Amino acid sequence: MTSPRLSVDIWSDIACPWCFIGKRRFESALGSLEFRDQVDVTWHSYQLDPSLPAHYDGTEAEYLAQMKGMDPAQVSQMLSHVTTQAAGEGLSYDFEALRPANSFTAHRLLHLAAEHGKAGELKELLLSAHFEKGLDIGSAEVLRTLGGEAGLPGDAVVQVLGSDQYRAEVEADFGQARALGITGVPFFVLDMKYGISGAQPAEHFAEALRTAWQEKAPLTMVTARNDAGAPAGADGPVCGPEGCN
Repeated sequence: MTSPRLSVDIWSDIACPWCFIGKRRFESALGSLEFRDQVDVTWHSYQLDPSLPAHYDGTEAEYLAQMKGMDPAQVSQMLSHVTTQAAGEGLSYDFEALRPANSFTAHRLLHLAAEHGKAGELKELLLSAHFEKGLDIGSAEVLRTLGGEAGLPGDAVVQVLGSDQYRAEVEADFGQARALGITGVPFFVLDMKYGISGAQPAEHFAEALRTAWQEKAPLTMVTARNDAGAPAGADGPVCGPEGCN
């Protein structure tokens, strides 16, 4: 009998601080489960701000205040809270060094990585580059370097960065998100049946994964027991195509 597998589809944006935190919490939950090797994770593209320039000349706080119209004091408080939450997951956010940039090209590169089975590796590198290292994820040079670190073929990376390759795939992810009613990220879909919105605590992810897995797991036989409560070691009477026993 073929072993069951559980699919997990994750929509997230590289420019989303909660997406990195959610990734860590999800991975922590998954790593604690006995069926972790039978879970297939697929990363999907999502953009919080498609209008963001390829390169924004300013800090994250300035971007949120100037481009989003948020109160500077509120922005400062929000970034401080997110930084603390990230630290709790072993992440070192540096919003002073962060360079706001449009993530569309990076998402196209992630689709190349998916074809080579490296989407998870590149996703991690991109999120760390953006939130921890102050690298410009809109820069072709930075993306070439990260693609190489993820193990992608250099010529394929150059081809993607110099073209519109995978644009249709990225836009298809956006369309699927709209069809599912996704309005914020991270968003996790288990077996295209259960939706989880946001960077939930690891125990919530684990509970949801167990629920979805139990519905996928193969049938477990219940053995008949004798008067002493021990397994009787035999099936009960049944009828089959060749008669009854």
